[in-house]
Amino acid sequence: MFRRSGAALKRIGLEVLGWGLVVLGLAALVLPGPGLVLLLLGLLVLSQQYAWAQRRVAPVKRRALRTADDAVSTWPRLVLSVLGVVVVAGVGVVWGLQPPAPGWWPLPDRFWLFGGWATGGTVLGSAVLALVLLVWSWWRHRRHGPVPRA
Repeated sequence: MFRRSGAALKRIGLEVLGWGLVVLGLAALVLPGPGLVLLLLGLLVLSQQYAWAQRRVAPVKRRALRTADDAVSTWPRLVLSVLGVVVVAGVGVVWGLQPPAPGWWPLPDRFWLFGGWATGGTVLGSAVLALVLLVWSWWRHRRHGPVPRA
């Protein structure tokens, strides 16, 4: 009896983790963050249970590697990618410091950069993760060459 309930709890835990990563990945496609990486991780977890997720792992992995490779394929792109990380980190610091709302802000001041360091720290975490992924992409590109476009 306990073995079945343990297996069911494991399955439920993996299901929640997989879907959570997929949702975060989809959100991070438009928000600051590693959207394709989170989406890929979610699909990898869900692929343990579902054939449809297993079929989608390879195309998402290929797209994630290609996108990572594109960011470091030339020096101007690498510089722009690093600048993007710096800008995201700067936004996180400004968000955490919460300067007063500017005069053009149309909403009440309480809606200006709400969340403080909780939100700013999350944005900073995205910048750190982006920097780690950028370094890994650069290392991989230098070692293995460009990712094939097929």
